[in-house]
Amino acid sequence: MTVELIQGLLLGFALVVILMPFYIRALRALGFGKRIRREGPESHLAKEGVPTMGGLLLIVIVVALYYVFVGPPERGIIAPLATLVLVGILGAFDDYLNVRTGEGIRARQKMLWLVVVAGVAAYSIQSTYQIDEIAVPFIGAVGIDPWVFVAFAAFAIVAASNGVNITDGLDGLAGGTLIFAFVAFMLIAILNEPTQPNLALLCALIIGTLLGFLWFNVHPAQVIMGDSGSLALGATLAVTALITGQILVLPLIGLIFVIETGSVVLQIAYFKLTHGKRIFRMSPIHHHFELSGWDEEKITLRFWIVGILAGLLGVVLFLASIDRLQ
Repeated sequence: MTVELIQGLLLGFALVVILMPFYIRALRALGFGKRIRREGPESHLAKEGVPTMGGLLLIVIVVALYYVFVGPPERGIIAPLATLVLVGILGAFDDYLNVRTGEGIRARQKMLWLVVVAGVAAYSIQSTYQIDEIAVPFIGAVGIDPWVFVAFAAFAIVAASNGVNITDGLDGLAGGTLIFAFVAFMLIAILNEPTQPNLALLCALIIGTLLGFLWFNVHPAQVIMGDSGSLALGATLAVTALITGQILVLPLIGLIFVIETGSVVLQIAYFKLTHGKRIFRMSPIHHHFELSGWDEEKITLRFWIVGILAGLLGVVLFLASIDRLQ
């Protein structure tokens, strides 16, 4: 299994590195350049026109390679692949509208699509694995009503999708932190009982393509992930966590996404409660550090470090839970 994971990771990386230059040229020819919000940091105006929708190529490569390695997905792996594709379509359409009109899909319409896909994915996971308990760190397995699980799982998918989308604001930030999160869940899938080799392979393919994407996305970015990548990969990360049975470890492994989302929620709540005052200079929090004088590369690298440590702690927590059960 280890050889297959390495092969998948390397092939994913190689295909992105080979195909991305052609894809970037195609995006430029079609006029698919990022439109920058004027209310954002002034330094980001230099990113105006950088090709967006880079995540769509990653999705195509991941799905194609999975079929090459495994063939048609068995029932247990349909949920993450379908989530990746369906949310990717939503994100691609949002990217398209943003480029053409300056505004993406309306927030309510986007949330409705996400909720529908998340609900279907959550129900699929429940019906496939007949989940009636959930692993709670330091406690063990705790019983849960199947419909409560479906509702909780759908919420987790929507939250993770939006969390990664919010994080995707600096060159390399979302791509790097996603890599560390998927590495953690690849290890969990390998060490899980029973082992989940196909899920681990899917994680390896995503890791490989993200590494290839970073080749072009680190500062200064030649291509931007866009909603097609951030929304889809965030949702897929949550589905992966659900299938491994370690959804409650996801907030730790995806700590950066939690911090980024939390900074937005806190900023909005405090602004409304105090009638105009702010906690941060700008949210999400990576913009606060930018306006505080940190270089973009410094913010990204420090967030990566936090992501690495959080992923390692998540795997340790998972192993500790296994030892407790044994």
